[in-house]
Amino acid sequence: MAVTARIDKYLWAIRVFKTRTEATDACKGNKVKVNGVDVKPSRDIKPGDTIVIRKGAVQYTYKVKAVLEKRVGAALVPEYAENHTPQSELDKLKAPVETFFVKRDRGMGRPTKKDRRDIDGLWSEIDYDSFEDIPDDIAAKFGISDEDIEELK
Repeated sequence: MAVTARIDKYLWAIRVFKTRTEATDACKGNKVKVNGVDVKPSRDIKPGDTIVIRKGAVQYTYKVKAVLEKRVGAALVPEYAENHTPQSELDKLKAPVETFFVKRDRGMGRPTKKDRRDIDGLWSEIDYDSFEDIPDDIAAKFGISDEDIEELK
């Protein structure tokens, strides 16, 4: 078994990324740190290193237990990497998306410039602190039902 391995191969092998190209791109994009330092894809890692990976809004943290260069099954990953990602980071995956779509009839196409101005005006009228105060005409324009409002409370 090797003492060191390339970071891009390792991240692919422990199934953090689906492809090695994704792992390489993440390293090139400064989304991967080893022991607090941005790394290039060719950086060698060794057991005991701490890897922080930013994917979207979440920062995953792993500790290297053993190095490998061949991809392993998901059941074997805990033998090679220990997940130290805090629960607060994992909770970001469950965070509700704060946008919703304006209801448009099928076949209407993209909004015109006038439609966009109307929509923007409606957005500015919404009080995000209190969902109880959404006027019925605005709620209908956005496709929000009373049940949706009750869910948001």
